[in-house]
Amino acid sequence: MSVPCFVRTLSRSFAGGSGLFTPAVCSSCKDTVTRKMSSRRQTDHLERTASVHRQMELFSARVSDIMNESDTVKRLRLEVPHPDFSFRAGQWVDFFIPGVDTVGGFSICSSPGLLQREGVIELAVKYTPHPPAHWIHTKCSVDSQVAVRVGGNFYFDPQPSDPVVDLLLIAGGVGINPLYSILLHAADLLRQTHGHRYTPGRTHLCYSVKNTKELLFKNPIIDICHERPDKFSCDFHVTQQSSDIERELQPYTISEFTSTFIYLTIHNLQPFNELNYFQT
Repeated sequence: MSVPCFVRTLSRSFAGGSGLFTPAVCSSCKDTVTRKMSSRRQTDHLERTASVHRQMELFSARVSDIMNESDTVKRLRLEVPHPDFSFRAGQWVDFFIPGVDTVGGFSICSSPGLLQREGVIELAVKYTPHPPAHWIHTKCSVDSQVAVRVGGNFYFDPQPSDPVVDLLLIAGGVGINPLYSILLHAADLLRQTHGHRYTPGRTHLCYSVKNTKELLFKNPIIDICHERPDKFSCDFHVTQQSSDIERELQPYTISEFTSTFIYLTIHNLQPFNELNYFQT
């Protein structure tokens, strides 16, 4: 993964046997949360995810676009033409680069709906000297050919018969990627007007970064909240910014991201539906 993260699901209640939520420590996570960051970065992605479920098949992909999501994060759009390719919101891909021995692991930051509509997935990758991330930032170009394989036990895949639940998504830095995919998937489900589909409850995103330049996907997140204010809300926590917060972000920015704040957020969501927590 672009950055190590710890994913926890602290759900009050799960529907037994339901496919609604499958919580686990995902591939971006290390075997132990207490391990130091330096030792985490030395762990190979394939080694640390060896016991995590992944698809068997490797799929060819073409880089169709590269965008600067921030000063340190590039967003890749990958065309995956094979009709059997699929993923669930929250999962990641093993990322194979011709000529690079190290296999990368990156969370998918787009929704399954985008794959269905356009045949593409998106990855947001922060710059590091790690070979796959370094290649993406220094050598990757439009039409570059790569291969991907989907994996991960952490995903949001509700079925029509599943109970309505509210979602609380708690993200830090580039750890937003799998939760942004979940947010987009919830929005896609609400937009669907035909067929018997699952209708999500309310979704609240708490997102912490050092400064507003590191707020990934901030405009589409705000757009989703404007589109369905009854269903989506967000709070941005900026920890180390010396300049003033941009005016358009001020309504969504909080000064302290504390346990009390989280408690109040949970309290506001809880009275209606079961509440599920995702934290990166």
